Amino acid sequence: MFGMTIAFIAVALAATVVGAALAKREARRNQIRKYLEIGPNGIAESRYVRIGGIDQWVQIRGEDKENPVLFVLHGGPGSPYAVFTPLIRSWEKHYTVVQWDRRGCGMTRRNGKDAGTFDQLVNDAAEMAAWIRDYLGKEKLILLAGSMGTMIGVPLARKRPDLFEAFVCTDMYATMYDNERAGYEMALLRATPRQRKRLERIGADPQRWDLKAWQVKMDIAMKTDPVTPNAVAKLLFPLAFASPLYRLRDAYALLAGFMSVQKQMYAEYCAYDAYRHGTRFEVPFYLVQGETDVLTITELAERYYERVEAPEKAIELIPNASHFAAFTQPEAFLQALRKLKVA
Repeated sequence: MFGMTIAFIAVALAATVVGAALAKREARRNQIRKYLEIGPNGIAESRYVRIGGIDQWVQIRGEDKENPVLFVLHGGPGSPYAVFTPLIRSWEKHYTVVQWDRRGCGMTRRNGKDAGTFDQLVNDAAEMAAWIRDYLGKEKLILLAGSMGTMIGVPLARKRPDLFEAFVCTDMYATMYDNERAGYEMALLRATPRQRKRLERIGADPQRWDLKAWQVKMDIAMKTDPVTPNAVAKLLFPLAFASPLYRLRDAYALLAGFMSVQKQMYAEYCAYDAYRHGTRFEVPFYLVQGETDVLTITELAERYYERVEAPEKAIELIPNASHFAAFTQPEAFLQALRKLKVA
């Protein structure tokens, strides 16, 4: 009897804790929902669109339908950026911001867990961009590609310049091998003795890594980032839990897709080399990068930029920013876009 009483109390306490957490979550979701309210002249929609033979999710938000359209290609490769909408709320005064969850990712994951290939994603992106252009009645869009989204953005901007008035890269991968080799050496210098041993176990040659080895390198690189340590975890997880966009099962799907797509596409993204796609663009090319990015190495992105031929090109480095500069320094990033007259 006593044991049953203890068990009952334990269950009751657990239920109370969970209930309190859920109540706090709902209160936070309501705050964010109110903060994200769009005025009468704007647009705030989310829906599924038939792209590449499956229904793919897209979010469209902005305060003025007449504003230019910013079409965002998320990174990860399975990490949708719609979850960061509260952080870039100010952008919506100047742009209609379009967030798209790709195959196997986020809300699109409901319709299949297959991540596809980069070639397929480039085709999907072109189809989605054309749909957005027609749906919003625009002649062209601004393409903003972040992190592993640049692996889609570079070939897309070269293949379909008719869809875009400008191409903006951020957190840019130039050559994956060179990036990971340099990132490893930089992480080794910052590592604690215990972290150094973990790095030494996987070795310095990225071509010898499997997914787990690469995740070790990424984990230590993020934890030892001198500017924004663990930025992904600090931003992604709390926002996913509190977002009015996501039910709990949607938040779980977001995180599950992050890991699943990473695993599915590992071999392909490890082989990525932007130079193989070329450096000549028919649209203006802009690089907006964290000044001290330790994940997508700024120096290597600058080296690619130097080779770029485009009708116009410019570079802006965000001070006090590493990876995810768009979300850790959203106002500075917006100022960079406005300075470059990306509109």
